[in-house]
Amino acid sequence: MKDIVKDGLQTTTYNLDEQEKKVVVKEETNIDPHLKHNKRLYNLNDGYSKTRDLKRVASIPLGALQIWALEYDPSCKGNWWKLPKETQSKILKLKLNSSEFKYFRTADGKL
Repeated sequence: MKDIVKDGLQTTTYNLDEQEKKVVVKEETNIDPHLKHNKRLYNLNDGYSKTRDLKRVASIPLGALQIWALEYDPSCKGNWWKLPKETQSKILKLKLNSSEFKYFRTADGKL
C-alpha cells in the first residue's frame, strides 16, 4: 500500500510496513516559495511598521520549528507550542542570529 497526497507545497506519503505492522508517514515540504517571499520582504524596507512600534523580523516554516523543538527537547515530540515561551525565545535568538538560517529573516538586525 502506498498513498501520496499533494497540496501544492506539501507531499505526504503513506506506506504500510508489513514486517513492522505499522503505517509510515513521510512528509516533504517545498519551502522555496517561503524563502523567496522572505527575500522580497527583507529587501522591501527596514521591517518597521508605520508607527515604528513593531518590527517584522522573520517568517519560519512550521517544519523548521518542529525540528528545532526536537533538537532542544525530544520529549516534546516536535511540538513547538509545548516548549516554554522562554525556551522558544532562546532558540529563536540562537537560530535566527546565525548565518545558517539567515533566509528565514525578513529584516536586517539581531534579535
